[in-house]
Amino acid sequence: MRRLVVLLVVALVGVVLYGHNVRAGGLRVNAESVSGATMRAELAAIAASPNLQCYLSGLNATSEAPGAGGDTLNAVAASAWTDARVQGLTIASYVTSTLHHHFSARDLVGAQNSLEGELTQQVSAHSLTCPGTSAQALAAMTPEMRHNELLDWAASLYLESKLNSTVPLTTSALETYYLAHAADYDTLCISIAVVAPTRVSAFNAAVHRGMSVAALAKKFSLDASAKSGGAYGCYSPQSASYATVRSDVTGEALNTFSTPHFVSLSSGTYALYVALTKRTPSTFAVAEPLVVTDVRNQNASSANNLEKSLEFQAHVYVDPALGRWGLDTTGPRVFAPALPAKGTVLGATSLVGTASTYH
Repeated sequence: MRRLVVLLVVALVGVVLYGHNVRAGGLRVNAESVSGATMRAELAAIAASPNLQCYLSGLNATSEAPGAGGDTLNAVAASAWTDARVQGLTIASYVTSTLHHHFSARDLVGAQNSLEGELTQQVSAHSLTCPGTSAQALAAMTPEMRHNELLDWAASLYLESKLNSTVPLTTSALETYYLAHAADYDTLCISIAVVAPTRVSAFNAAVHRGMSVAALAKKFSLDASAKSGGAYGCYSPQSASYATVRSDVTGEALNTFSTPHFVSLSSGTYALYVALTKRTPSTFAVAEPLVVTDVRNQNASSANNLEKSLEFQAHVYVDPALGRWGLDTTGPRVFAPALPAKGTVLGATSLVGTASTYH
């Protein structure tokens, strides 16, 4: 869903301010529309504010930078923002026309608080340092742009709250979720073995013979932890690496190396084996931040499925100057306009024929 899935996508790396060529067309989703003039103003606001660019980068999990010219955006940036607007309008249209819900000034205040919090959280999660606050990023939007963004955000929040699969972000609901998934938040102790490609077959043969995790690491691992039998430490739900460790050992038996992952080191590519050697229950207080993240992701996944279904059914028009409405493997979205490759233009030779040659 728009609140949790990255939708405010901007690739601020080009040299053309898209929107100058957007006239009356703009975009339409069902009965909702945005004029070309409004889209031009929104694109200009994004291009003109490094702080807004930074916070949108946090949502997009991608490093964004201004174009080579002053206050510029490229075709990808324009189509990405247009895609965000289409998705927001799709949700808002459904909420108002099908669920018959309309938003009060109080709803918009709540939406602004939620959006500012989400922007701040995503910037922190991706270790970005923005020149201002999330509130200042929203303030950099034009008044109409900010109002529309809050309406779309409020619609996203409302629709998500109506899904049967949604887990409320209340303490009691989170505790209930935690108790039902307590094993997912155990403190995990692991051992590893980093094995050269030429020794993988021998490593696997030793595993099949029943060699212990510690013995395998001591004999085959190139990591410094081999001296201690591969012991690599314990990770609580509050560890920054916990989600990765949990993913690597999910479904694996204790004291058994997982199927290999492959890691690239300065000297080449190696097989990385991870073994769960101990798990200890964590309290809700320790696990709560990760529980919140997991619940948000679960809610977002359910909501995103509905949002994609709504987009399939929606009547969408996008001005060709902003992008092309089409399908990819994840569903409908706005693609960047079809432009000739750089080499097609820069590599062209001069016309040498007479004027009468060309008709």
